[in-house]
Amino acid sequence: MKRFEKIYEGKAKALYTTGNPDMLIQYFKDDATAFDGKKKGIIPEKGILNNKISSRIFKYLEGRGVATHFVDMPTEREMVVKKLKIVPIEVVVRNIAAGSLSKRMGVDEGAPLKETIIEFYYKSDPLGDPMINEYHIRAFGLAQTSDLRKMEATALKVNTHLSGFFSERGITLVDFKLEFGIHKGEILLGDEITPDGCRLWDKETGEKMDKDRFRRDLGKVEEGYQEVLRRVLG
Repeated sequence: MKRFEKIYEGKAKALYTTGNPDMLIQYFKDDATAFDGKKKGIIPEKGILNNKISSRIFKYLEGRGVATHFVDMPTEREMVVKKLKIVPIEVVVRNIAAGSLSKRMGVDEGAPLKETIIEFYYKSDPLGDPMINEYHIRAFGLAQTSDLRKMEATALKVNTHLSGFFSERGITLVDFKLEFGIHKGEILLGDEITPDGCRLWDKETGEKMDKDRFRRDLGKVEEGYQEVLRRVLG
């Protein structure tokens, strides 16, 4: 499937039209950003690694009844996806305290949570993706209540499956971000699931294997992504 007009370009990906009006090509870039775009850089071959990781995970989830936008991976950097009307809400699932949650709650990173936490963020780069709650979502008409409930249930289902998937591969799924969209009236999981949007720690050593290596100048960023891919495919 050929890509035609570029209709969107974000920090990590670009979207192109195809000969099928219901399908797009999602192109993965090597660009890396952090802190709402204040820190920028390049992670060599990140786009290739993320495309392969996300394609494997989407296939895994599809096999377990999670509807996604994934169709095919025709090239190392391209993913054919169903065209979505994006819901402007990021759903964050947290299993262990880390990142902004540790700072907000004043707890040490790595502290276990008594139960999984789900948070909602308004997708807006100019506003820095602020945290919102269900009252904001209803008041501003960001999503139908039924769609929000479906997104929440899907996020928990994804968490159950991926926690086990990664654990079997020696990785702890600390937290992760999901995005959703509507395709022909159905809520589908979209975007990507990669070390860009997941915190992944080695189960034995606690070593970070995700974009925190870039955010925090820990070094060996590409190696962390490569190791995730090796385990995901293994």
